[in-house]
Amino acid sequence: MRIGEAANWAPESCSLPSAERPLRVAEFDVLFRESVLRWTRISRTRLELTLAAQAWAAASDLAARESGCCSFFTFTFESSVSGVVMAIEVPASQVAVLDAVTARVAAACGESGL
Repeated sequence: MRIGEAANWAPESCSLPSAERPLRVAEFDVLFRESVLRWTRISRTRLELTLAAQAWAAASDLAARESGCCSFFTFTFESSVSGVVMAIEVPASQVAVLDAVTARVAAACGESGL
């Protein structure tokens, strides 16, 4: 998915102005490309990213801003031996959005996730 396509998969419930959506997607792309060490799709509704420890502040800021416009996202963070685990969860009704996020992670980090 190209950055310009970001508005096409954002759910109607997203309150981020359409003009700002490509910028937000680009921020996530940078986070994924520069900080993800591993990723795993735990279930249909949960994706876990292991990030480099120094990415915690930027990732939590980005997650807070994303939750502000797409309140169906639940982001949690916990420390791990190899960095920080960022879990992204959505309700079953928003699995298509998590599928799109997962596709962006795979494009930035590699299909296998490990």
